[in-house]
Amino acid sequence: MKLSRRRFSLLAGVATAGLAMPRVARAQAKPRVVIVGGGAGGATVARYIAKEQVGAVNVTLIEANAEFTSCFFSNHYIGGYRDFASITHRYDTLVSSYGISLVTGRAVAVDRAAKAVMMHDGARIAYDRLVISPGIDLIYDSVSGYSEAAAELMPHAWKGGAQTKLLKSKLDAVRNGQNILIVPPPNPYRCPPAPYERASIFAHVLTVKGYTDCKIIILDPKEKFAKQALFQEGWQKYYPGMIEWYGPDVHGGIESVDPTAGAVITDLDTFKGALVNVIPAQRAGEIAASAGLADGTGYCPIDPHSMKSQLDKSIYIIGDACIAGDMSKSAFAANSQAKVAAMHIRSELMGSGALPAEYSNICWSVIETDDAVKVGAQYRAGDDGIKSVSSFISHTGEEAGLRKRNYDDAIGWYMQISNDMFGAPGG
Repeated sequence: MKLSRRRFSLLAGVATAGLAMPRVARAQAKPRVVIVGGGAGGATVARYIAKEQVGAVNVTLIEANAEFTSCFFSNHYIGGYRDFASITHRYDTLVSSYGISLVTGRAVAVDRAAKAVMMHDGARIAYDRLVISPGIDLIYDSVSGYSEAAAELMPHAWKGGAQTKLLKSKLDAVRNGQNILIVPPPNPYRCPPAPYERASIFAHVLTVKGYTDCKIIILDPKEKFAKQALFQEGWQKYYPGMIEWYGPDVHGGIESVDPTAGAVITDLDTFKGALVNVIPAQRAGEIAASAGLADGTGYCPIDPHSMKSQLDKSIYIIGDACIAGDMSKSAFAANSQAKVAAMHIRSELMGSGALPAEYSNICWSVIETDDAVKVGAQYRAGDDGIKSVSSFISHTGEEAGLRKRNYDDAIGWYMQISNDMFGAPGG
């Protein structure tokens, strides 16, 4: 059963964020809202400001790429469940139906005193309110021997696009009897269950081919991981003996990687694989750091009631780049945060009302075809951050029909969030 529009809206907070309408008209020049980053956070906040204000605000979306390839659901492409085109989206409807100005190029700095974004080509784009939604940057040297160049041999595929295709091509080249290595990142990082869903996807592809002599070895820097009991139950059920997870108490620490040899060197042993998927540590996208909006964690502190930066009251930070309290870093979370930010920006610029901030997050993970597990929560803003007020997680031993409904809900959610970000026809 796919998610209905109404159900998705309730889960993601659309009802809360969309109620605030302007009370006063502005005689002066239209206020300018600039958004850096066109992903789940940036595209959503651009659309929600533009559609609610109907031309009363100049909305500019800056995005380095002409198309958006989602990192979320990329595992479905890698596993052969969908094609690459289905995780690739254009911004055309945001421009044609919502009047959003699209600037395709790389933002390199923010002049906070002058309220302007500097572009790679030297252009300056002025703003009254700025939204920073750059996602994550990878800290390549957090794994000794790893680098941006090494990622061409040991793909991370933690940003959608060319790396996603590269990882799939390397998986497709694995032969029976060869090993796959996965090095997950330390906390905090984008989409905590995704490395382990990826292991499941790898095993699914190998099993379909009849490659039962392959091993998938996960060399984890963490002592535990998201949905651990659920994944390990599924691995035993569908892929017995194929997936092995080693925590730091077993491997003793990851010392380095050798991209040319396809090797991961640990205190325990040197592991080799035909495919090595290294996912390094992460931080807020570079534009957030260069603008002086990140703290010592590498991420950006925000006001939990509005998603406004704690360091600049004319800037909002949403999605993976922000410190969001109990909320995980996910597309669902970014989409939810975007609606709160849009509501407060409309309130500041147009005099509309603003309701108390509420947030939602759900994360589905595929273990095998028609078998998905989920975790989620509802959140409220408090003086000490964004806090969970209720939560749920799938249980081990669930019946197949429930897992199938989870799987279908995940497919439906991807369609709904894609429409919510980029604008469904007539939406």
